Amino acid sequence: MASSVNLFLSIPLIFLISTSVSHNPILPKAAILQVSKDFTTLQYVTTIFMGQTLAPIKLVVDLNNPLIWVDCESKSHHPIKSCSLQCSMAKSIKGCSKFTSETGHNSKPCTLQAQNTISRTSTSGEMNEDLMSIEFWDGKNSGSFATNDQFLFSCAPNLLLKGLAKGAKGMLGLGDSRISLPSQFSSTFGFFGRKFSLCLSSFEKGAIFLGGNPFESEISSSMMYTPLVKKGLQEGYYIDVNSIKISGQKLHFHQNGAKISTIVPYTTMESKIFAKFVEVYVKFAISMNLTLVPSVAPFEACFSSKGVENSKIGPKVPIIDLVLQSEMVKWRIFGKNLLVHVSDEVMCLGFLDGGLSAKDSIVIGGYQLEDHLLEFYLGNSMLGFSSSLLMGDKKCSDFEAFDISREIL
Repeated sequence: MASSVNLFLSIPLIFLISTSVSHNPILPKAAILQVSKDFTTLQYVTTIFMGQTLAPIKLVVDLNNPLIWVDCESKSHHPIKSCSLQCSMAKSIKGCSKFTSETGHNSKPCTLQAQNTISRTSTSGEMNEDLMSIEFWDGKNSGSFATNDQFLFSCAPNLLLKGLAKGAKGMLGLGDSRISLPSQFSSTFGFFGRKFSLCLSSFEKGAIFLGGNPFESEISSSMMYTPLVKKGLQEGYYIDVNSIKISGQKLHFHQNGAKISTIVPYTTMESKIFAKFVEVYVKFAISMNLTLVPSVAPFEACFSSKGVENSKIGPKVPIIDLVLQSEMVKWRIFGKNLLVHVSDEVMCLGFLDGGLSAKDSIVIGGYQLEDHLLEFYLGNSMLGFSSSLLMGDKKCSDFEAFDISREIL
């Protein structure tokens, strides 16, 4: 069994390191959560280790959820009081609430709103704290673990699990709030800064990196940056998309921020934007000798894959550029993230009609995020993005998870 040592005595929350690579603590570069795709639901799931026994808990990754919520009906945790600093930080839906007992005024439990963004249902739940363990990467190796004994989350009844991937017991929120996973990690390890990276993979395991990421030095020259913008009171990560180019032809439209989502499987567009987008894309696809075939639900534009040239970046089809704050800053989407192979002979444009009254005119979905590195800088509200992994030899799955069940105390 690996030894445990105090990492930094000055850190307000007590964290213990269990190192399988070395008995000497090494300053970690990042924490790693491996992420896999559930092909039944097209959700992205990860595993954290919680409770006195650090039991594995499978959670659905929700990029925009402001908190972590877990089914706690069969588990014992440590409730947080409504008049506590932690509850104030979490923005309780009921605020400080007290009741009178024989010993005087006592604070009631802290109440938060837990939301299942898949089924679009929500319920109130009590805020708790418990042990949580996470894997570290030190710049060369992974396989070191840290245990936070004051990890904050919301309990929710198991009725809120409806619609989640099989075996999932809640949702892992990466939103820009004080109690999301990146913020809790940053407040404990202040030397990391409020930053995390997302690297999803289609068929292999991807990763969430809290703090730095292993690809920084290799793809730094290819990273582009755009501001994260606010959309009224809506929670979530938004970027401005000023126009869309299909094979260089620009589509102009009025929109108010494109949302980035790990919950929506394929990018959605408000109906008017979608209709023009599909019309122009089909025109360019036919000009490249692609053959239009009948639609396959839920997709509208489908093509024969016979004779279509393939490469590392996918089938040779019209490419798309999301033009951001200027013509110099573009999110380029290649064939691999554009066309979905629905059979051996048919591939479909992986974009969906979001409806006439869509809350968000564009939602960039998980399929378009895969094999891209996204860096979220919460301190200065910036997004870095790169498709270099798609074209290079490195992959999101290069960092295999260590067997925490054998190594953590």
